[in-house]
Amino acid sequence: MSLDRRVLLLNQNYEPLSVCKARRALVLVMLQKAEPIERTKLFAHSVRLRMSLPSVLRLNYYVKVRRKKVPLTRRNVIRRDKHICQYCGRRHGEMTTDHVMPRALGGEDTWENLVCACSACNARKGSRIPAQAGMNLMRAPRQPHYFTFAITALGHVPEVWRQYLFQS
Repeated sequence: MSLDRRVLLLNQNYEPLSVCKARRALVLVMLQKAEPIERTKLFAHSVRLRMSLPSVLRLNYYVKVRRKKVPLTRRNVIRRDKHICQYCGRRHGEMTTDHVMPRALGGEDTWENLVCACSACNARKGSRIPAQAGMNLMRAPRQPHYFTFAITALGHVPEVWRQYLFQS
């Protein structure tokens, strides 16, 4: 049993706030500042107490959070789309970013207008909108949530956390 295990900490409204260690999570539960939403099969033992270790914890009060934004960069657009071409669905070696509404037609550099595309699809689409090129997007592009973007960049995300991380 390790009190260094990671625990997802949610705000009162179930919005992800941070990741803390199990030791801190148990203290929050003991002080009645948070409640476990998901538990592991592991237990913490003391002389008088046996508690299951939480995997996801929700605060009993709301914490106001200043919204951080993910910087709009070519690299972050490709990361958001998981290195998958949003037109053909294949993973190619070299990915580019494509303006859904081309700059030539007034398209801007926004999260909602940029997608990851392979070179072949980007060239095929050219300066047209996807419908004119006979192409469809796999999913509508949107601005990623900062916490979700940051936590998935760290590597393995426990399966039980996924429903709380605004992933589509």
